[in-house]
Amino acid sequence: MPSVRIRKARKSDFPEILRIARAYNLNYLGMETDDYWVAAEGKAVFGICGLRKNPDCQELCSLGVKKEMRGRGLGKRLVRRLVRDIRGDIHLATIIPEFFSPLGFERTPVRPSSMVKTAEWCVGCTPERCTVMVRKERG
Repeated sequence: MPSVRIRKARKSDFPEILRIARAYNLNYLGMETDDYWVAAEGKAVFGICGLRKNPDCQELCSLGVKKEMRGRGLGKRLVRRLVRDIRGDIHLATIIPEFFSPLGFERTPVRPSSMVKTAEWCVGCTPERCTVMVRKERG
């Protein structure tokens, strides 16, 4: 495996961030203004993880790794780096809560109002499977 680093995204990474997000249906309007972390080697980007700062919460969003690089822990490394770099509680909505539980996220019945998704955003998803989780700030 190449020596993939996890780092904060640079402006020059955004074309590839957008390509990855579109390829896996992780893109959303305005994502270019959010903070992103990338799994990268040189200029090659293999994975992405975003943080959207909503009015009432911080939301982890658009976690994705290129298919050929999956199974190597890059998704977990991206989440761990984001959590390390960010202060405060972090929310997310997911259909794979079992991926996020070992990373310190817990199911919560409270859905911040800014996380209510539109029907267009949820195309291809099964709303009944959607779980809201939060990782409370430690310390």
